[in-house]
Amino acid sequence: MALNARRLMFLGLALLLSLGAALVAQQWTSSAVRRASLRSAQAPSGPPSVQVLVARQALPTGTILKAEDLRLQAWPAGAAVDGYLTDAATTPAKLAGAVIRNPLSQGEPLSAGNVVQPSDRSFMAAVLRPGMRAITINVSASTGVAGFVIPGDHVDLLLSRLVDQGGGAKRFVSVTLLRDLRVVGMDQRANGEKKDAPVPQTATLEVTPKQAEMVSVAGELGKLSMSLRSLAPDPTAAPAVGRTWDSEATGGAAPPRPSSANAQARPRPRVATPSAALVEVVRGSQVSGPQGSNPR
Repeated sequence: MALNARRLMFLGLALLLSLGAALVAQQWTSSAVRRASLRSAQAPSGPPSVQVLVARQALPTGTILKAEDLRLQAWPAGAAVDGYLTDAATTPAKLAGAVIRNPLSQGEPLSAGNVVQPSDRSFMAAVLRPGMRAITINVSASTGVAGFVIPGDHVDLLLSRLVDQGGGAKRFVSVTLLRDLRVVGMDQRANGEKKDAPVPQTATLEVTPKQAEMVSVAGELGKLSMSLRSLAPDPTAAPAVGRTWDSEATGGAAPPRPSSANAQARPRPRVATPSAALVEVVRGSQVSGPQGSNPR
């Protein structure tokens, strides 16, 4: 009886050990299957790729970049990426304030040679659109919109001056000299950085060659001020050229004609003769200048 009891005890112990080994083996197998499935799910389904900066929308030459103008896009590692800007070199936020040298289409990769940083010597020349010029005017807290104007904004340029009407009578007049000018620099800052920035003393504007002559002459005639335009489109936008100019600087010719549909409805400004005033202010049917006010 004692022998049978020992046999039964050994058989029970062996059975328990077998069950334990089977459970351990099952758990190890299940864990190995889960690890293999996880590795398979995380494995790339295609060839390796790199993140390249591309244009989110079409960007013309001279565009001052903002972070939202660019995005990262997967690019096949086997494809040619030499010269392209990748996430390893920069980010869209770091390129804010840089300028596009050549136009980019939507989704086109950005190359290092097509970006001009504000610290580059050729930055201002790259900002200007083809055929345009840069001219700088002096501004103050009152004439420069208290420092709220930053590069990339659009402004109107106003001229304020004292007019001698003859007989000792004088009056101050103010006219919009030019409209919708793009600001390309404030002092020597050509990006939108405003942190701890003092009120600027100069503003650099993008103008045509003829507008550059007008601004240069107007600066000698009176005080120039900027008027900040809204970012939203102006449904009542007026012509880009004002109604005040210097007849000698323009060779005696009238200023460029407006391109708006109502240009024909506007009265043609009178061109000053050599013996007349150099500057005339046209207000409806009244023409005023240093020689007095005369109805048209």
